[in-house]
Order: sequence, then C-alpha cells, then structure tokens
Amino acid sequence: MPLSTIDPACALIVVDLQKGLAAHPEVKEILGNAAALAAEFRARELPVVLVTVDGGAPGRTDQQRPGGAPRPADWAEVAPELDRQPGDLHVTKQRWGAFTGTDLHRLLQDRGVTQTVLAGVATSIGVESTARSAHEHGYHVVLATDAMADLDPEAHRHSIERIFPRLGETAATADILAALRTRND
Repeated sequence: MPLSTIDPACALIVVDLQKGLAAHPEVKEILGNAAALAAEFRARELPVVLVTVDGGAPGRTDQQRPGGAPRPADWAEVAPELDRQPGDLHVTKQRWGAFTGTDLHRLLQDRGVTQTVLAGVATSIGVESTARSAHEHGYHVVLATDAMADLDPEAHRHSIERIFPRLGETAATADILAALRTRND
C-alpha cells in the first residue's frame, strides 16, 4: 500500500545502520536516504530513534562469530552519515527486532507516537522484525524501501513485495520527505 499520510506524531526508526555494518556495499548505497530522512525528521522536531545491535539473544550459541574474534571497539556505534544528535533516541538491542527486550515501545508511547517510519538493515531481519512488532503494537507503519538493504537480494525483495504491504505502507524516501514537507499539524 502506498503512503497515504504522515501522522502529526510520527517517529523515524533507523535499524542497525552502524559502523560494523556500514562497510557493506549494499548498506553504503542506502545511507544517504536514511540520513536525509533523519535530517528532515529532526528539522520538523519529530523523534529520530537510532537502533544498534550489540550481541545476540542471551543463551543463543548457534550463531557464534566465526573464529570467535572480537568485534572492533566501534562496531556498534551509529554510522557517522546519520549525524547522531543529542536529541536523538538511542536503543541498543540484542534480538532481531528493536522492540524485543528494549524500552522502545515506552519511549514512543511517552512521546505520543502513532506512526513509525522504518529504515535500516537487514531488510529481512532487523527491519522486518521491527516492522512486525510495530504493527502488533498498533503503530501506523511506513517502510522507506529505498532506505533499507539486505545482504541477500532475494530476501530483500521478498520482504518488500510480500511482507511489508501486509504490515503497513511502503514508500520511497523522496515521497516520505515530500509528505513531511507538506503536512499540516
């Protein structure tokens, strides 16, 4: 379903666009769109939530890092292209989705948020899991399809074409920016 409206109480959620993942060519391609969304949300004084992943679900041993090598110290830092600001909200997660095991829902509720715009990586994992939870929590979900990437092109396509239309509205960054710029509060 295409974008119909931007609610007055809308928040941007950027999933896992962090230094440790930003080096992938697929991720580099979408950082500019995610950064443009973040800048426009800030300009309109709408919440920007930067989500990073640091570790995995406790007790899970089936997806250990190959060779057990530690990650670089800055691996979980927000990608510099997003220009993190003091007013941005930051959530660190250990599961696929940004709602599970975090205070994201409370942070959004405290701000009266009714709509979420999602961007980030991986489309079929972090973004999709977060979109499913946002939908289940009753948020009006918008998915910025050109501000998300996946290392698996088929999984990316499947999420965008099959899953996301069932969870919310899909739109290009330019359409979301235009809607933000023309909305009446």
